[in-house]
Amino acid sequence: MRPVIVILSGSGLSAESGLPTFRDAAGLWRQHSWQELASPEGWRKNPALVLEFYNERRAKAWAAQPNAAHEAMAALETKFDVFVVTQNVDALHERAGSTNVLHVHGELAYARSTGPARKRYRIEAAPIVLGDLCEDGSQLRPDIVWFGEETQHMDVARELVSGADKVLVVGTSLSVYPAAGLVDAARHDAEKVLNSLEMDQVPEGFRFEKGRATEIVPPLIASWLD
Repeated sequence: MRPVIVILSGSGLSAESGLPTFRDAAGLWRQHSWQELASPEGWRKNPALVLEFYNERRAKAWAAQPNAAHEAMAALETKFDVFVVTQNVDALHERAGSTNVLHVHGELAYARSTGPARKRYRIEAAPIVLGDLCEDGSQLRPDIVWFGEETQHMDVARELVSGADKVLVVGTSLSVYPAAGLVDAARHDAEKVLNSLEMDQVPEGFRFEKGRATEIVPPLIASWLD
């Protein structure tokens, strides 16, 4: 069996491809609060505003390109079984070539129904507008986990981390829960590396590599591939 690597990625990784973090995007977007843009309450109050915000985010995500860190992570699949667990809602990991990606906060590339069946549709970079309906007649919305909604795939992600031989955390300060708590599932004997621009407290057993992902991750992964 091939060794298993689990990568936990956050918004700092996408920022190096030119995508603002959610808080930056929401904080600057026409002075609207995140409650208006990314909550069930905001959706019920003004769905057109929410759709406009996410249509803009989706267009920017498709205009962005995977960076050197994304590409290095995809290259790991030549020698390892690699699983990416990401808080990012863009498709940069997949576009770089990673084939096993779990999006715990949802995906801009999909729309889903607002009906009970929660049907999903892949839309790539296309916008969603009022009047775009699921086959059950309900309005389509972004397939994004909004504030107050349950994070996705957490049980699977925790199981993957607990079985990994190496755990690489990139682009997150581990401040957003419950995703941040996944590091606690890593095995004591696993090699564990955390790369971020800043970190208040490094989890026990992790080696902290401070700096930009595009500078730190490619040489690290090259050493694992040697």
